[in-house]
Amino acid sequence: MPMPSTTASPQTGRMLTVVALVPVLVALALWAFAWPAARTAPRDLPLGVAGPAAAAAPVQRQLEQREGAFDIHRYADEAAARAAIEDRSVYGAVVVTERGPKLLTASAASPVVAQLLQQAVAERAPEGARVTAVDVVPAPRADPRGSALGSSVLPLAIAGVAAGSLVTLRGLRGARAAATLVLAAALVGVVAAALAHSWLGILTGDWWTEAGVLGLTALAIASAVAGCAALLGPAGIGAGALLMVLLGNPFSGVTSAPQLLPEPVGFIGQLLPPGAGGSLLRSVAFFDGAAATGPAVTLAVWAALGLGAVLLGARRGQPAPGTGAPTVARDAVPVG
Repeated sequence: MPMPSTTASPQTGRMLTVVALVPVLVALALWAFAWPAARTAPRDLPLGVAGPAAAAAPVQRQLEQREGAFDIHRYADEAAARAAIEDRSVYGAVVVTERGPKLLTASAASPVVAQLLQQAVAERAPEGARVTAVDVVPAPRADPRGSALGSSVLPLAIAGVAAGSLVTLRGLRGARAAATLVLAAALVGVVAAALAHSWLGILTGDWWTEAGVLGLTALAIASAVAGCAALLGPAGIGAGALLMVLLGNPFSGVTSAPQLLPEPVGFIGQLLPPGAGGSLLRSVAFFDGAAATGPAVTLAVWAALGLGAVLLGARRGQPAPGTGAPTVARDAVPVG
């Protein structure tokens, strides 16, 4: 009489787990990538209005009619508005002049926002008035729409996840794992800068500063994945990858702007390494480091926490002094 299979039940359970998990992952991916893209709109987008108070007030009121769309900043004149754009305090500014409204933009900060502002100001301009647009900080000629820069976030996230995974799967632990992550991230930064700056020309800032930002971004992602694995085991690799790629990439706002994403997606994205890395890269590549402190601190915190978790995980895995497994002496003589 054949004995019942003892593996049928576990195999069936695994099949059901996979069948149930795949649709959940697909739904999560569609939500993370498609939902923010389908709900793109300005939300408290920093915008300046410059000119005499009496002439600028009506323009400000018109822009504020779209409740919650713009965060208006007032400036005395065009020079102050230009300085605010170059400092990344605002994405653009409407300057009230005798000849009509003049729009200052910065396509280097976001070509999508620059186009959106042109449409918004043109719609609210007096009938027959011509809106003059000036790009204060233009995007590089090699990437006028910012598509190449936006596409750089996913490869960095993948590189970071791969580095963290390989360090874990190769059995590196403790200080050796941390050193490997740092060296690998440094090489990623150099290679990425060579491709993006020297070859493609989509970055126009200081070469070594850009390489440092790219390397720091890769390190923050890689150390987070390796740290999760050190504390949670192999499942930590999956958790880190989902956080950095499935959420960090679409929530980064690099292809548009954080203020164009639904809340709290834009805010969350800037707290994750892909979003912080994208913002920091724009600052050093096009704005001489303006508004770089916040993203730099975010990346440094992720890197420090990840490396700390790697070191902590190694110490937790070591037996306490005097409690290690007993060893057999090489020259032990068997008792006859």
